Order: sequence, then C-alpha cells, then structure tokens
Amino acid sequence: MAQPFRSLRKGLLVLALLLTAVPGLALDVGKPAPDLEIVLADGKSFKLSEARGEVVVINLWATWCEFCREEMPALESYYRRHKAEGLRLVAVSMDDAGADALAREVMRAYSYPMGVGRQSNLRGLGRIWRLPMTFVVDRRGILRRDGSEGEPRVDLQSLEREVTPLLSESASR
Repeated sequence: MAQPFRSLRKGLLVLALLLTAVPGLALDVGKPAPDLEIVLADGKSFKLSEARGEVVVINLWATWCEFCREEMPALESYYRRHKAEGLRLVAVSMDDAGADALAREVMRAYSYPMGVGRQSNLRGLGRIWRLPMTFVVDRRGILRRDGSEGEPRVDLQSLEREVTPLLSESASR
C-alpha cells in the first residue's frame, strides 16, 4: 500500500516542479525582451538587441489570416505617423515557403519591412499559437506588450494608447 502513495507523491512533486518552471518560460511584460533575429525579405537582418533606443513593434501575420490583413492598414497608418519619432515596425510573415510571393505582393502596399518567420530566430517569443500576434518593446529593450496575451488584434486606437506614450520616453529612463 505504501508503494502507490510513494509513486503518487513522486508524480505530484514532478508536476509541482513543472508548474513552477512554466512561468520562467513565459514572456514577462516589464522585463527585458528576448533577443530576436528576424531575416527580412530583402535578405538583411533585424536584431532586436541592435534596436535599443527605438520603440519596436513586431507583428506576426500570414496571408491566409483575415484578422491579420484587416489590421495591417492601421499598422501602416500608425507607422507613417510615428516612424520619425523612433518607431520601428516589422511584420513577420508566418507563411509557408509556397506563399512567399503572395506575402511580398501583400506587403507592397505597406512601407514597413517584412520578415520571414521560418528563417528567423523567434524562439524567445515562446509558442506562436495564434495569429495575429503583436509584441511591443520600449526604447530600453523592455517588453511592454506580449502578443500571446490579451486582445490579439491591434487597431489605430490601441496603438495610440499602448505605443505612443513609449515614444515620448527616453532610452535611459
């Protein structure tokens, strides 16, 4: 009779350890953002660590995602309005290789760069389980919006509310 209880106790201990480890794997708003390297469609590379001093918006999208395509005009409008204030915006296509031409065609309507998700190092973002996902990093490299939490979509009002205050902050604060 003691053996089943020992096994149960060991199982509960393993479960408790796993549960306490999970938060360490999650992104923490208010903590340094993970260092990402995004391969852009033009072959250049964007490294989040090299964007210190800028406010960075990373939007994960796909051509087949209707909600993604609906929010792109708002991202474009916001980007044009604020890019001179130190805003960087990168739209990362999460499409398969077969949709690259379509993704490039879609992005011709927008002035911000496109990254190619499958060629990029996005591991620091955790599991990408839905689209769209939008992440915001402030000038000091601190994660301010975790795209896997809360409302998945952005619009002009939410960008103004969440990102604009970050543009007025200094990088050394």
